[in-house]
Amino acid sequence: MSSSFDLIAIGDSTIDTFIKIHDASLVCDINNKDCNICFPYGSKIPVEAIDYGVAGNAANVVTGCVKLGLKSAIYTNLGGDDQGARIKQAFEKAGVALDYVTIVGDKKSNLSVVLTFQGERTIFVYHQDWYYQLPKLVDCSWIYLTSMAETFTNSNIMDDICHYLDRSHAKLAYSPGTFQLKANVKRYPRILEKCEVLIVNREEAFMILELATKDKMPMRDVLARLMMLGPKTVVVTDSIEGSYATDGQRFLKAGIVPTKITEKTGAGDAYSAGLLAGLFKEEDLKEAMVWGTINASSVVSRLTTQGGQLSYDEIVAKRKELRDFQVVNI
Repeated sequence: MSSSFDLIAIGDSTIDTFIKIHDASLVCDINNKDCNICFPYGSKIPVEAIDYGVAGNAANVVTGCVKLGLKSAIYTNLGGDDQGARIKQAFEKAGVALDYVTIVGDKKSNLSVVLTFQGERTIFVYHQDWYYQLPKLVDCSWIYLTSMAETFTNSNIMDDICHYLDRSHAKLAYSPGTFQLKANVKRYPRILEKCEVLIVNREEAFMILELATKDKMPMRDVLARLMMLGPKTVVVTDSIEGSYATDGQRFLKAGIVPTKITEKTGAGDAYSAGLLAGLFKEEDLKEAMVWGTINASSVVSRLTTQGGQLSYDEIVAKRKELRDFQVVNI
């Protein structure tokens, strides 16, 4: 077991099956907002491409951080099945420390099917109910806390993380997942108060603030209201609109790097990995946002969530190519 890590991720892992199809259609409302993907019932649908990969927010971020040069580990639960063995093997191959990978022999691992059509994805998700118990973590510079099963509310995991942060003085990056948002992140104020960086997308930000997604609140106001919950820095990603951030002094916006979109799944995780690597290497928040943007643009050009993750040297080289790309004040 290592004596310390640069980053320890906490969250669930899964095996994703990516299926890209072209023989389907979209049925949308009059505003082209609410759309349904349609294909013939009871038919065989031709598949354009298929791939498999280890995924999950924690898994994507920890492998991305390893590739960017951070010595990293993950606390995650895996079933005692073939999928669990594949996930563990993939972590080992990627260089992720296995110190806190927990095998639960009588359970099956998480699985997802990602259906891609016209650059957008629909995800079928199987979530296992896990019991969470924070291991005795060694010291680290950053904790990355993200998606867990709904059963996290039945454990002391959030309190245990707070105790660890008090003891170790590690910095916390928090990117709440579906069930953490459903449980209401404001239910855990100590986590928010200890949060160095809160990372959410626009829809998640509006959900936390109990706003309707159709509301026209300026992003500067969204950032300010999220800051009032306690984090030192807030980052909000917004798909093709780019990303926004504030440290309480500056309100910033980064655009996107134009690229051919193959699959959007994992873009937010790639952004988080690039952002955290930049902050770990003591880059300014503006530059860390650029790193996140570059990493995300590479991931969406590939079918799997981790195939396009960039190394530190690749990020640096790409940044030199994009020397005119700037983060602006809003």
